[in-house]
This record gives sequence, C-alpha cells and structure tokens, in this order.
Amino acid sequence: MNPLAGFLFLLPLLSLLAVVLPTVACGGSEGGSGAGEAEGGSAAEGPAAADAPASLVRPGIDVLLADSSHLIDGRRVGLITNRSGVGRDGTSSIDLLHGYADAELTALFAPEHGIRGTEAEGAAIDDATDEGTGLPIYSLYGETRAPTPEMLASIDVLAFDIQDIGSRYYTYISTMALAMTAAGRAGIPMIVLDRPNPIGGLTQGPVLDPAFATFVGLYPVPVRHGLTAGELARLYRGAFGVEVELHVVPAAGWSADRWFDETALPWIAPSLNMPSLESATHYPGTCLFEGTNLSVGRGTPTAFQVLGAPWLDGEAWVAGIRAVADAADAADAADATDATDAVGATVAAGETVAAGETGVVRLPGVEIRAVTFTPESPSDGRFAGEEISGIRLTVTDRSTYDPVRTAVAALLAARRLSGDAWEWRVRHFDRLAGSDRLRIAIDRGAPLDDITSEWAADLAAFEALRRSYLLYSR
Repeated sequence: MNPLAGFLFLLPLLSLLAVVLPTVACGGSEGGSGAGEAEGGSAAEGPAAADAPASLVRPGIDVLLADSSHLIDGRRVGLITNRSGVGRDGTSSIDLLHGYADAELTALFAPEHGIRGTEAEGAAIDDATDEGTGLPIYSLYGETRAPTPEMLASIDVLAFDIQDIGSRYYTYISTMALAMTAAGRAGIPMIVLDRPNPIGGLTQGPVLDPAFATFVGLYPVPVRHGLTAGELARLYRGAFGVEVELHVVPAAGWSADRWFDETALPWIAPSLNMPSLESATHYPGTCLFEGTNLSVGRGTPTAFQVLGAPWLDGEAWVAGIRAVADAADAADAADATDATDAVGATVAAGETVAAGETGVVRLPGVEIRAVTFTPESPSDGRFAGEEISGIRLTVTDRSTYDPVRTAVAALLAARRLSGDAWEWRVRHFDRLAGSDRLRIAIDRGAPLDDITSEWAADLAAFEALRRSYLLYSR
C-alpha cells in the first residue's frame, strides 16, 4: 500500500502518541504569501532573498523581531526551544523574547534532551524553572509529549524555535507536530520560527509506512525529507490534517541548495551526539545502526560518523561494503585501492586508520575507512571503554552522497560478517526504517539496488506532495 494513501486511515491514532512509552531518537520554489497568513503561510517571503550572500542569512527569530513582531505584540508567548534556538549573533531566543518589550514570554517548553540540549537520548525530562528568567519550563519529553491545557493556560500564542537536522528520526519535529495539534485544540496560534535545513533540500530513503508511525516518525515522509521545520509544519497542516492557526516565519536569505556551513550561522549542537554538520550529514543513514547492537560512535567526538563492534574487522567490513556496491561504477571500484594518501587527514583524536590499501573504499560522495575507536561513557552504554574495530565515513561530495543507500550497503556487509553476533533491535529498527521491509531484505541478503529501487515511487509521490508547502527556492 502506498504510505501516503495509507496514512489517511491512521489519522485518528496519531493523537494517542501525545502520551506514549519512551521512544529514543538517534537523539519548489513556491514562496509563502503575505505576512502573518494563517493558512500555513509565512510571515515573510522566503525565496525573495534566496540569492543573498551567506552573511545575510537570518533565522526566523531575528526576522520575527525585525519584521513580523505583530504576530506576538501584546500577547503572552510560550516558547518550545533548546540551546540551538539562537539569533544570528548567538543570543538565546529565550533572552531575545524575554527582553522584547511589546510581548510577554510566560512559559518555556523542553523537548527531548532538555532545554539546554544536554540530556541523554531517551532520558525523561522533568519540569523545572529557568534560572535566567525565572519562567516555568514544562517538559514535553516526560509524562506527556504534547502541551496540556494547563500548560497552555498562561499563553496566547505558542512558538517553536529549534534547529532540526533534516531527518525524519530526529524527534524535535514530532514535538512540533504534537504541539501544533495541542495548540489547535486550545485555540492558540502556532508560530514556527524557521531555520535552514543544515543538509539541504534533497529527499532520500524510504517513506514511512503509517502502520509504523511512532514518535520517531509520525507522518509518511522519507528518512531525509529535504524540508525545514517550517515547511514540515505547513505539510503537516495542509496534507496530514493537523488543525491549527499556523504562522511560519522563514529564515531570510536562505535557499535549499545551501548547506549550513554556507549560512555563516553558528553551529550549536542541538543534542549531545550531534557535534557537527558532518555528523548531521551521515545521520539519516548511520542512525539506522541504532536498531542493531553496533556502536554509532556515541561517546566519541565523531558520533554517527563511525560505526563498529568488537567482533568486526574494519578492513573486512570495508571489503564487504565494496563487494555490496560492486558494479555501481567500475572506475570507482578501481580507484578505491588508490586512496592511501594523507591517511591521517580525516581521523579524529583516539582513532587509528588501518594500514594498507585494503582499508578504504570510495562510494559516490563518501570515503569509508577502516578505523578503531573507543567509546567513553557512551549514552547508549555500548562498548564503554573498549577499543573496537569499525569504519569511519567522510563526505567527499555532498551533492552526490546518499547516506541512506550507503548505510544499507554497510548494513548488508556487517550482517554477513557478524554471523551469530548480530542482533536486531527489531521494533526500534523498523520504526526508524519506517517499516519492516528493510530489515527483512537485509536478513535475506537482497541486492543493494533491489532494496533501494523500491523507494523511488514513494519518493516521487512525496516530492509532488510537498511542492505546495515549500518556502525556499530549490
């Protein structure tokens, strides 16, 4: 069944996800219309400044206070945020709104990882008081995943300002969706203060089957959705039935072909294990390994850039990946044995690269090297203090890199090499992948192209669906 069609049958069930058992994340050119438009529109037009220099890219919080303050003037404001919610100059959105004279910031809301983004994945967040402002902080990752009527009683408008990283698994966008639903039920407008998608506008990977909807994927979108939080909010409202008065304040000067390092905005890790744009780039693929018993590098400076386990041999794994990807491009396969120069160039502290020509392979847009690494106090508890063998992924051409396809190649090879040591975290892997089909295909050793070719039709349907909700040029 087409995931987008099947979704319509499950809309009533999604409201149940506002209070759920703990679920762990791995941690067109059509612009909006006039300022403050309620029908999923924008508070300022995104594409108008698409060709502006990177130095002029401004996040939605700055645009709100400079150009669209009418959305909050004279109102009591609640803010869903964490440490990634900052203005262009690095000032916290909490401080910016608290210091804004014409509105009153009355409540804060904390997603997974807490208001400071420092709590481990899956850890319950408690209600608290913000030390700087004295405001109440209500948890949206504890007994409830959505604001309750009591939490919303002191506000007139609810705002969302968190840096997403462009992957369906990252739970902040689920927090946003559930908050939209709660605000709509309470008759409170929702404002999304938009930020760039750090990894651009491409779509990749399988589209979620609605039967597998959870907090790490509420709606039938692909693993790499290519949208900003604001565009997702418009999609949720317009295509997936979330009823709320929605205002999206776009990031000025950004276009979807720009990556985060082209915006001149500060990278502030939105969660403990998202230290860099490099990690965010691999995350749509390597997060799938969270559904296995391998390490994804939590407890290292390169989380989601390295993968490994004590029973694996990195060089054998590299060779296995090369075999899985065989015939994709004969020239690339031949060049893979040449990549031994500057061996230490992409190695982080605490890692060693396997010597010799067998320890590296190049796939489209990415180089994969055999390494060893040692997780120190990893939040997932995997192989703490143990030197393990594995692989390190480094982007070489992000315009051609498909992290999901690459991760499937690595999964196929690791599954073959692991034998009885392999374990699936079945429920978690399936909700990350968006169905059980990928896991079943990997277990039977299906060819890489057979697995990934099944995604094409659903991706095309999603790209057609999302077109009406885009705010930034592509």
